[in-house]
Amino acid sequence: MTEHLAAKRVTAPAGTPAISVRNLHLSFGARVLLEDASFDVHRGQIVVLLGGSGSGKSSLMKTIIGLHRPTGGDVLIDGESLFQADAAGKVRLQRKLGVMYQGGALFGSLNVLANVRFPLDRFTQLTLEQKNLAVRMLLHELEMDGTETLMPAELSGGMLKRVGIARAMALGCDILLLDEPSAGLDPVTAADLDRTILALRSEFAVTFLIVSHDLQSIFAIADRAIMLDGHARGVIADGVPAFLRDQSSDARVHRFFNRQPDSLRASGER
Repeated sequence: MTEHLAAKRVTAPAGTPAISVRNLHLSFGARVLLEDASFDVHRGQIVVLLGGSGSGKSSLMKTIIGLHRPTGGDVLIDGESLFQADAAGKVRLQRKLGVMYQGGALFGSLNVLANVRFPLDRFTQLTLEQKNLAVRMLLHELEMDGTETLMPAELSGGMLKRVGIARAMALGCDILLLDEPSAGLDPVTAADLDRTILALRSEFAVTFLIVSHDLQSIFAIADRAIMLDGHARGVIADGVPAFLRDQSSDARVHRFFNRQPDSLRASGER
């Protein structure tokens, strides 16, 4: 697996962030989600993106992978502009990013082997034997040996997430974007997935940007947490999760990390 990943990587200059969000404005019609949002995700970091409903997390993730075009600002991948690139350049930058959607988003009619192999079938000229070997090595690293012939309907929630991660890495991507990886998982399975994420970062220098609301997972794996707020239309906090929990002076951040209700909202509900 190491050789397969290394063969696909083109290294950016030392110190260049894996992902840079620069003065991003994002709106849909009259609805403004983000104004002047900026942050970097550095190589080897695990960064969690969080915030309340309507804060723009999912739309921001879709913008970073090039599915939405911002109304202003830019996204840089390894220092190169995603939205100023020509069509071929945009595809090249997008292929540096591996994405796991919530639930894994596997093809229900394909078994595990074919699901993980799908990007290799579509984008490489490898032989079937080479592709199958690469997939089996990935599955081994994700502790999924022996699942190649299983269908998605036969997999547990945690297994679906692991297969989704394997498919995201199939083209050698070492920048992974994960959407709610622990959603729907029991605490033990979620902790196992956290351990897998940390192992991938340690063993293969994978960089992660993760959307998550799971505070236990956030404190276990995140180097940084970036919090969005729908009313502020941007980033209201960026730092080490424990610091934000214990020392943030922003009441919104303090409430979120300490699971405290909004007193004004709570009193209004009564």
